[in-house]
Amino acid sequence: QWYQRRVRDGAANQGQIFEAFNLAALFKAPCMFTCENNHYGMGTSDVRAAANPYYYTKGDAVPGIKMDGMNVLAVRDFTKAVTDWMRAGNGPVVAEVETYRYYGHSMSDPGTSYRTRDEVQEVRKTKDPITQLKSFMLEGELATAAELKDLETECRQIVDEGVEFARSSPELEVHEMFNTIYMDMDGVRVRGADSLTYGIHSPN
Repeated sequence: QWYQRRVRDGAANQGQIFEAFNLAALFKAPCMFTCENNHYGMGTSDVRAAANPYYYTKGDAVPGIKMDGMNVLAVRDFTKAVTDWMRAGNGPVVAEVETYRYYGHSMSDPGTSYRTRDEVQEVRKTKDPITQLKSFMLEGELATAAELKDLETECRQIVDEGVEFARSSPELEVHEMFNTIYMDMDGVRVRGADSLTYGIHSPN
């Protein structure tokens, strides 16, 4: 069994991260510390926020590795290699997964005040993970263009049906906020938005 702790580049310079690195190294904990580096924490570029923007090197006594998070096959191979390493008793790993977000960080962030539209379009054109995977599958003759088109149509239909269901469904009651958080913890008290509010969890 192994564990994963995930942060993004915007939070990867905080002190508790380095405390966790130290403890994991001391106990040789089978933990993969994954930093999703999309190069913009909110609206600040990683090179402006970090004196050392090479996040995979920040583990000190914890070995680090960087990978292309936009390449589905690279992610698969990388994950297998790292989990094999940890299961062999070698301790934790710091993994920097280089990726990109096409949209703003939140509804209040248009995503264009700190980067150009041309930059976003260039990444989408040359590095998009779905487009890359389609190319890999066609080149490897794992699927035909027609089969991929049918799959895309099916996926869009599933998404459209899900959106329609959500929009047409009545608003949930407040107690539902405390449900389906965990898989197998029935009847556990879950803290709400303040220290005085609790709910009883139901996994269903």
